[in-house]
Amino acid sequence: MENQENQYARSLIEASLDPLVTINIDGKIMDMNHATINITGLSREELTDSDFFDYFTEPQKAREVYQEVFANGSVADSPLTLRHKKGKLTDVLFNGSIYKDEYEKVLGVVIVARDVTDQKIISNQLNEAKAFAELATKIAEEAQIKAEGATRIAVDSVKAKQQFLSNMSHEIRTPMNAIIGFTKVVLKTELSSKQREYLQAIKTSGDALIVLINDILDLAKVDSGKMSFERVPFKMAKSIAAMIHVFDIKSQEKNVKLLKEYDLSIPEVVVGDPVRLHQIILNLVSNAVKFTAKGKIIVSARLVEENDKDVIIEFAVSDTGIGILENKMETIFENFQQASSGTSRIYGGTGLGLAIVKQLVEGQKGSIKVQSAIGQGSTFSFRLPFLKTNSEAQIIEEIITLDDDIKNIKVLVVEDIALNQLLMRTLLDEFGFTCDIASNGQIAIDKLQTNTYDIILMDLQMPIMNGFEATEYIRNKLNLNVPIVALTADVTTVDIDKCKAVGMNDYLSKPVDERLLYSKIIGLLKKVYQTKQEEIKSILEVKTRCIDLNYLMNRTKSNPDLMSEMISLYLEQTPPLIFAMRQSFDKKDWTTLYSTVHKMIPSFSIVGIHQDFETMAKKIQDFAGKQSEVESIPEMVLQLENICVQACRELEEELIIIKKMK
Repeated sequence: MENQENQYARSLIEASLDPLVTINIDGKIMDMNHATINITGLSREELTDSDFFDYFTEPQKAREVYQEVFANGSVADSPLTLRHKKGKLTDVLFNGSIYKDEYEKVLGVVIVARDVTDQKIISNQLNEAKAFAELATKIAEEAQIKAEGATRIAVDSVKAKQQFLSNMSHEIRTPMNAIIGFTKVVLKTELSSKQREYLQAIKTSGDALIVLINDILDLAKVDSGKMSFERVPFKMAKSIAAMIHVFDIKSQEKNVKLLKEYDLSIPEVVVGDPVRLHQIILNLVSNAVKFTAKGKIIVSARLVEENDKDVIIEFAVSDTGIGILENKMETIFENFQQASSGTSRIYGGTGLGLAIVKQLVEGQKGSIKVQSAIGQGSTFSFRLPFLKTNSEAQIIEEIITLDDDIKNIKVLVVEDIALNQLLMRTLLDEFGFTCDIASNGQIAIDKLQTNTYDIILMDLQMPIMNGFEATEYIRNKLNLNVPIVALTADVTTVDIDKCKAVGMNDYLSKPVDERLLYSKIIGLLKKVYQTKQEEIKSILEVKTRCIDLNYLMNRTKSNPDLMSEMISLYLEQTPPLIFAMRQSFDKKDWTTLYSTVHKMIPSFSIVGIHQDFETMAKKIQDFAGKQSEVESIPEMVLQLENICVQACRELEEELIIIKKMK
């Protein structure tokens, strides 16, 4: 009998020559006729449980008509356009009405989309489209074969280049880490003036080598398209002041004034990439200091344009230095180009700095230009767009001074090279931290199974088990959340992305800056503490609330109109059900009690009432059917009544908040 009813229902659905679809309250397709399959070009399996509105050229308009059905009970002849998966468009008139279950609960909407497009025109257009599509497919297939071959060659070339740079970076940076690191350590000890002079020369040479390596790697990232830009809120004025401060000592040594001009109409907090902005300005100021023997350097920022969403700021670095020949101003932004053949010999440098600056500016949809006169100086100016925001600025990574109150920090250093092990132990000793050393990832894992550490400093390239493999094991097998900082001699984007992917919290490039190392350790440990505090707060909040709207938000995609509608429906239906449950229990009307509780159960998961209360409601329902376990039922009915009343109260508060958001 049931099978016959199903066949009868199916025959009714298929009787419609126009697309007929049933949709649940979440807008998902539950069933459809063959006309729907034809008009969308998708199979029944593809259509089932998909988003109904995706098949219209104007999804939002379709959603509004769908909501109108719920508001009015039905809708008739609303014009919309259906889209076939191959691009064919069909004009339809949207007709719909709600359908309910036996308890008058709305289950969804039945839609009939009547085709009103001229059939002859559609047929001709379809034939032309098919012929064109076949031709286009053939051409595309041939082009794709050629493109795939070219892509393979390009990808292999990029991989080879990236691997070479990675190896080169590691091989150079690893010994440089020890050279510069121990030079800094020795410079802190008692030295004669000659010894200090020699050591300072070693450090200066090492710093110059690191600049060269960074320039080459940055250029490689630009060339390979791996240069990425962040969008974070930051304080512009504070950021520029911190950058200029870096050159205070160097400008004073040359007796050159370093000045700042800042437009106070620039919003306090903007959204952009502060790290790349630092890189651009530091490059330009570094050049200005290098080429200016006397006079002044001015770093300025002024607001050029502003609207409701964003601002354009013009930055300029002006100097009174040697200037640039007019015929060289077009080429100085090219790779390895300098203003004259003697520039590198006299002043040093690679000729890459300005090329990288130009790429960084244009990569953020900005522009850069230069004005200069020989013997009078140069002005490099660039414009960058930034978004406006009401968010608080992220804390710019500042160098934290040693804090005597911060003690008992235990660090695990995972490093295979003995010199670097000694350097890290020396630096951590100066911070007042204790440390253990592991020569590879496997030894680190063994130590973690018997010891507890506050933070791990993890080298990436090691024998037996490298840093990536060790981190994956720590996160996935040991299930430890201890902060892990990568120590990498290769700062290409490939490695940085991989560090994040395996679960590392941060990275430090070698040679390690001791102040930055300290800052990152303290910063990460503060985040761990803050996270733990927030988890405790979250647990306490959950205990005091009986609803959780995450499920409702997911189902409605946080649409405030749908959320308001569903919450309002719950607030409308639940109080009478609570009253009916209490009254039927008092009167021993088991049939009514059974049906009332049955109606209440589905709403528990929607508003996030705990599973325990759903289980309790099912026990009451079973009791109403069998009249067994009478002793505990009165208490359960009371608890269920209280939790539903509390849920209504909390939902009323949420409804007010949601309506304010609309």
